[in-house]
Parts: sequence; C-alpha cells; structure tokens
Amino acid sequence: MSALRAAKQAMRREIKRRVAALSEDEKRRQSLVVSFQLLKHPKYVSAQRIALFLSMNDEVCTQEIIKDVFKWGKSCFIPRYQSDSNHMDMLRLHSLQDMDALPLTSWNIRQPAADDSSREEALSGGGVDLILMPGLGFDRSGNRLGRGKGFYDTYLERCMQHPRGKPYTIALAFKEQLCEQIPVDDNDVLIDEVLYEEDE
Repeated sequence: MSALRAAKQAMRREIKRRVAALSEDEKRRQSLVVSFQLLKHPKYVSAQRIALFLSMNDEVCTQEIIKDVFKWGKSCFIPRYQSDSNHMDMLRLHSLQDMDALPLTSWNIRQPAADDSSREEALSGGGVDLILMPGLGFDRSGNRLGRGKGFYDTYLERCMQHPRGKPYTIALAFKEQLCEQIPVDDNDVLIDEVLYEEDE
C-alpha cells in the first residue's frame, strides 16, 4: 500500500507544479473550452439534478456552468465537506446570489454552513443525474487522482445505495492534468468521462 501512496503523492506534486505554471488567462481560456464542451454534452442537456463543485484556483472554473444550470431551471447541488472526516453532502443551491452569500471555508471555497439544515441533500431526495468531478489528475481510462481525502469516492459509494443508482460522472480538467496512467486502489471509483481541451 505504501508504494501506491508514494506514487500518488509524487504524481500530485508533479500535477500541482504543471497547473501552477499556467497563467490565469490560460486557465480561464481552457475553463471556457471545457465548459462549452459540457454545455453541449447530451448527459448534461438531459440532466435535471446536477451536483457540481465550486472551483478553486487550480481547477477548471465552474462559474459559467453554474450560470447555465440556473438559466435552464435545473437543480444544482454543491458539496459541503466535513473537514474532520471524509464525509461530504451535496446540498441544494438556490441561485447565484445564494452562492455568493455562502460562508468561506479554510480552503477559501464557499460551502453551506455546518449548521445550515434548511437545504435539501441530493440523496435524501431524488438523487443526482450527473456529478461533475474535481480532481488533481486524470487518465483517459477514467481513473482519477483526488486530493487524498476520499470525499467523492465515499459519496459515490452512497449514490450506489440510492434507488437511482450511480449517477453519470464527468470530470473537468485542464489538459495539464492528464496523465498516462493514474495509480489506483480498490477504493478509487472510476469516472465515466473526462472533458478537456483536445489538441487539434
């Protein structure tokens, strides 16, 4: 196990280095390319209940996607991470204004407050049609390298217990986050598809 962990740590460092070398303009440009790919994607177009992440600076920006979700009247769910465990809930976001009013976490991302019990949790209701996945690295086989906490793998396990079963999963990536092969173990859940800007 320790060899796998070391391989993952080395790969995380390398990918972080590659993404850190991108200019803000380049990250914005690639984010728009990937966002527009997603907005045309049949799985996105048909999805009514979408779970997505509020992006950090080293991730594909999800701002345009969130705007589009509300424009089409889809239901939007965002993560609330519990920092002391690998537990995550996907809670209903009501509007862009609602998002801007959320408190900031120590990771500088917005999420519903720990004591906010007013929001629908996706799995206690109708489940999720589509989850947009963050991650540090991806390969073309659908393997994903997360940040090591296991939030999404654990959440997908919970999705599989829901009557609707596992939702379709799409990762959003800068092309610098693509790797030949991501080292994985039995707990790592495969994702269905990775969207990135393909070289012409």
